[in-house]
Amino acid sequence: MAHKITDDCISCGACAEECPVDAISEGTDKYEIDPEKCTDCGACAEVCPVDAAQPE
Repeated sequence: MAHKITDDCISCGACAEECPVDAISEGTDKYEIDPEKCTDCGACAEVCPVDAAQPE
């Protein structure tokens, strides 16, 4: 199961830099995780300063 980024995202980019499979990209209002690429490793959740990266 993939992670998702909630509306709490402040668009800092920390999650995208940490993702080992490049599943995270900058969206219109917040960063987004491609569920097809996400391996559910949790690296994004570990570095998010506002806990916006959550397991789905």
